[in-house]
Amino acid sequence: MAKESFLVNRIKSVGYALKGAILLIRTEGSIKIQVFITLLVTAAGFYYNISATEWILQILAIALVLGIEGLNTAVEKTSDYIQPEFDDKIGFIKDISAGAVMLVSIAATIVGLIIYIPKIF
Repeated sequence: MAKESFLVNRIKSVGYALKGAILLIRTEGSIKIQVFITLLVTAAGFYYNISATEWILQILAIALVLGIEGLNTAVEKTSDYIQPEFDDKIGFIKDISAGAVMLVSIAATIVGLIIYIPKIF
């Protein structure tokens, strides 16, 4: 079997990643909420004409929340696959993963407040 080119491998990788992102959005309620919030703050960014720096911070905050939420989902699905029954150790792992989402969500909220409170009031 011939080895595939680097370019073909990259294209396949992007396809797998896109498939994963679509699956995440379609199947996970928390991501659906976060995508909705993403759309709201993006619209707010246009409405309030935020600066380039504010856009960068907002995009990074959104990406961080969505990315960590995706990793949290992967941890939860993997944990459930490995141990379908209730297990204290698996619960501990899942709680830590959910806690990471909470921490970045709090930070993203603070970034949003810093950007928008002066513009709203």
